[in-house]
Amino acid sequence: MCICKKKCTFAPDLIRYTMRKGLLALAPIVAMILLLIGFSIYYGGVSNAPLLVIFVLASMVGVALTRGVSLKERIEIFSRGAGSENLLLMVWIFMLAGAFAASAKEMGAAGAMVDLTLHILPAKFALTGLFLAACLTSLCMGTSVGTIVALMPIAAGLADKTSMALPLVAAAVVGGAFFGDNLSFISDTTIVSTQTQGCRLSDKFRFNVKMVTPAAVIVAFLYVFLGGEATDIVSVSAIEWWKVLPYLAVLVTAACGINVLVVLAFGCFLTCVTGLIDGSYDFMGWITSSLNGVMGMSELILISMLAGGMFALISYNGGLDFVIDRITRRVRTRAGAEWSICGLVAFANICTANNTIAILSVGDIAKRIAAQYDIDPRRSASLLDTTSCCVQGVLPYGAQLLMASGLAGISAMSIVPYLFYPMLIGVSVVVTIFIHKRRKNANSK
Repeated sequence: MCICKKKCTFAPDLIRYTMRKGLLALAPIVAMILLLIGFSIYYGGVSNAPLLVIFVLASMVGVALTRGVSLKERIEIFSRGAGSENLLLMVWIFMLAGAFAASAKEMGAAGAMVDLTLHILPAKFALTGLFLAACLTSLCMGTSVGTIVALMPIAAGLADKTSMALPLVAAAVVGGAFFGDNLSFISDTTIVSTQTQGCRLSDKFRFNVKMVTPAAVIVAFLYVFLGGEATDIVSVSAIEWWKVLPYLAVLVTAACGINVLVVLAFGCFLTCVTGLIDGSYDFMGWITSSLNGVMGMSELILISMLAGGMFALISYNGGLDFVIDRITRRVRTRAGAEWSICGLVAFANICTANNTIAILSVGDIAKRIAAQYDIDPRRSASLLDTTSCCVQGVLPYGAQLLMASGLAGISAMSIVPYLFYPMLIGVSVVVTIFIHKRRKNANSK
């Protein structure tokens, strides 16, 4: 819209130019979707689509369509996004997680932990127990990534010893990890959402827990049903307690809120000491297994960096601003305002692949929308947090699914269909918006 008071003849041309520029900025996302569909058809399934190739080609589209700057400057913008502080932190986590998982598996820690789990829980309840353990761990840790790092190797071992599909078991851990990511008092998303909306953590928690608890209960019972026919294919061995030590130490230190990098480094140290004492490997054997674990994460690291660079170009070209403008300009009602808050944070999450950054990106806009349409800050904070966790929970290029797929040795896309909890909290958001709309309509009569 033209800001001149007089009638402006070039305003329509300006609007058309802005729309073309905004739509052009989103071209890499369109290319990514089309490539995913094309490769899925060619390879006979979404889970077989090569994500690394897709992101390389989509990134090339982003670089090619960036206008107004030289090729060197386009590559610099891409590189800054690919090498951002948050992404490099994730790279360190990927590397340490790969080293810990591989060295722990080599010295038998993962198998010992699975045996301990199956001693405590019958196989038919193992899936539900794993989901609840992930919920509790993530509540204590306040991070979904840390929870996945701690529990995914155990989940992979459970799948090996039971008839349950590995993507299903992996999804149980990912879903439970997002339960705490959404609700924990020390979660980044909880802190950022409450700070941007101006409400207390405890108040947001009370609003939020009512929204997502039904989803968690439904998923827990669903896992009882899905895991009900599981049987022990391999007999459970006697528990080797010294081999369980590295995993127990990782779980305990993580639950105490210690930095995930410190937790993983400590876990790697314990696998080295325990393996050397046990005779599972010598020092060079530990180095080799750790290096193999790091190399196993190389594709996931590259995908994360390509995604960061591609979405930096989208942001530079005004893609996010364009979507924000298109969503907010049509808001007329309180329900519409709530839909716009959810839509804004969902799109920001798709563009950043990080739910904390997504909330930060649109938090101020969401607060202004909430104030204008009389939406309780506790509710807007809950909508921001829950929607971002829903979207992040099913993003195949998000850190959580990349980490889970890397540790389990499967495709991230193969896990997506089983992510019942992230999907159901999205349904919960939709249901609560409709309920609030009906209540307001009833009160206005």
